[in-house]
Amino acid sequence: MSAPVFRRVLLKLSGEALMGEQNFGIDPAVTTQLAREIHEIHHLGVQTAVVIGGGNLFRGLAASARGMDRATADYMGMLATVINALALQDALEHAMVPTRVATAIEMRAVAEPFIRRRAVRHMEKGRVVVFAAGTGNPYFTTDTAAALRAMEMKADVILKGTKVDGVYTADPMLDPDATKYDEISYLKVLELGLKVMDATAISLCMDNKLPIVVFNMTLAGNLRRVITGEPVGTTVRA
Repeated sequence: MSAPVFRRVLLKLSGEALMGEQNFGIDPAVTTQLAREIHEIHHLGVQTAVVIGGGNLFRGLAASARGMDRATADYMGMLATVINALALQDALEHAMVPTRVATAIEMRAVAEPFIRRRAVRHMEKGRVVVFAAGTGNPYFTTDTAAALRAMEMKADVILKGTKVDGVYTADPMLDPDATKYDEISYLKVLELGLKVMDATAISLCMDNKLPIVVFNMTLAGNLRRVITGEPVGTTVRA
């Protein structure tokens, strides 16, 4: 098996990734598959952190558009990410991967509070750390939380797991003529308004020269392929 080209990574997953074929909630078969994928790279010795969204349970932005106070809606969305993080932790521990959930909002009965040095130490000891509750602040997405946590953990790369195999000129589900980028710059992503991550997250990565690899997480073995340097997905860099 090829050696990993990254020492420490942050994997960003959307909450929708946990739904599988359902319209809502968490599909245990999906969390089990994700745990297998993460177990593979953990077995290679890669220090791994995960940031997960909450869109499968609650979307703060959508609720605020229907009249709910934006800050309240965002806090509810953060709580949804904690539920997802606990589900992923359970699946990882069933796969014999030691895991810690660290939340930006304190709830000590179910997870530990996010403390940067403690999270780094967990990773150094071979534990997967799942970051929940976003940044702990309303108006910031889990994409921004992923960029922020990747910086704090000194990750080598952000791995954005999606349902498509990279970044396209347009939505490949809607436009059959859309073409895939193998590599693209941060500036081009911002200029073209491509939906890789939100603009705040892209800007953070650009300022700190942190590459992003966008790839299809639903394809078994893809995470390991990215980690071992195979040309999978699209790389966003300077």
